[in-house]
Amino acid sequence: MTVSADALPAIVLQDVSVRLGGAVVLESLNLSVRRGEFLAIIGPSGGGKSTLLRVIGGLLRVQGGSVTVSTPPAFVFQDYRLLPWRNVRANVRLPADLHGLVPGSLNADEALLQVGMSGFARYYPAQLSGGMRARVALARALAQSSDVLLLDEPFAALDALVRERFNDELLHLHDKTGRTTVLVTHSIREAAYLADRVAVLREGRIVKVLDTGRRGRASAYTEGLEAELRALLGEGDSTRLQTEEPGRIRLGWLWPALSLLLGLALWQVAAMLINQKFLLPAPALVWSALTTNAGVLLPALALTARTALLGVLLGGAAGLLLGYPLGKLPWLERFLSPYLVASQSTPIVVLAPLLVSYLGYGTLSAVIVSALSALYPVLVSAIVGVREVDRGYLELFRSLRSTPIQRLWHLELPGALPILLGGLRLSFSLALIGAVVWEFTDPNQKGIGFQVAQAGVYYNKALQFAGIALLIFLGVAFYLLLTTLERRVLYGRRQR
Repeated sequence: MTVSADALPAIVLQDVSVRLGGAVVLESLNLSVRRGEFLAIIGPSGGGKSTLLRVIGGLLRVQGGSVTVSTPPAFVFQDYRLLPWRNVRANVRLPADLHGLVPGSLNADEALLQVGMSGFARYYPAQLSGGMRARVALARALAQSSDVLLLDEPFAALDALVRERFNDELLHLHDKTGRTTVLVTHSIREAAYLADRVAVLREGRIVKVLDTGRRGRASAYTEGLEAELRALLGEGDSTRLQTEEPGRIRLGWLWPALSLLLGLALWQVAAMLINQKFLLPAPALVWSALTTNAGVLLPALALTARTALLGVLLGGAAGLLLGYPLGKLPWLERFLSPYLVASQSTPIVVLAPLLVSYLGYGTLSAVIVSALSALYPVLVSAIVGVREVDRGYLELFRSLRSTPIQRLWHLELPGALPILLGGLRLSFSLALIGAVVWEFTDPNQKGIGFQVAQAGVYYNKALQFAGIALLIFLGVAFYLLLTTLERRVLYGRRQR
């Protein structure tokens, strides 16, 4: 006799045992969940409810017994785990980005429509209220091509009224989609209201499974004083945005501008007091030297800028390629630590003559010196950034069955981006120093460093100061460029 697929259970656990840190969390546990059923799991804190859900979801291995699930489950975590650098639509689209849109599954817009979040697709998680984040997390689960939905106390952080409204909406979604649903909750009333059956978990065992007969749906929240209070308070509103107050004028640029003006004034006063233009030329003399020799200084500045940029690109790429495996493998970092420390401790001015003997003069040597100067900040930033990625997000990607390359591209690189951009700012400053050091060494590399050195030979302090001012301008310009890029890239993460 052939048994139809619909008649088979969606989830079967037989004699499952789990030990964590030497402690028994689940022991000889048996559980069967019918297709299309809504099962709630309740029990005291520390009783193994979330562990059981992770076993069903394939996030924890069992030490004994067997676990059978009809399709890889979709997971809604208690803290939602929305990626802060993705907007609402992109968060819901994450399963499709990893595995493509499976025929018959919901796309991001369809899933958002089901949870009432279509109008907020372009917002970022930090701009949303807790209830809205819960809706987005549920939409992401609905967008997965799974017939099994696992919910790990997704409403625990919501206020009572919003939680009640979510219970009604979740019930409606379950009736509409027919997905097998397993909910972990501490609320007895919530379990009775939502579930077809309630499993009681205590000390790592299912002590009883009760059939609600949907009786809780007929009485919960609707009788006596509780019903009267609920009517007075109305429905909870979970769609509240967290936005900045309008009309605020940003004056952050004012302090640096005042500082610059004060510095120029002090420079002018000092030049007047010393009254020796061969020691400290006045700002007007420096400006005159700059404008008079612009035809020489500006091409020299462009050459130095090109060398520094190529050095940042080469050193940054090398730092990222080296830093990622070192961040993932602490033993490898410890093994290579003597060489890393030695490379950082060796002044670049010492390495320049060695490169002359190995590679000779020219652009290639200049770029290598600049790249070596830029390497270490990106290397360290990559190591720290990879290790700072939230473990909760790693578990989310495991639940989505991502590959290592997908985790790198969609999680680890975007997650480490704030730290990487900070390292990149420092890298450009060091790359610029490396480029100038090489120009002091290579007479054929006639960049701005060479022009400053030449002006020093002829005791032309005004021209020297003009070259130094251009170097400072170049460094500040790239710092502002990277800061602007950082603000744009990290825009959604910083909304509060």
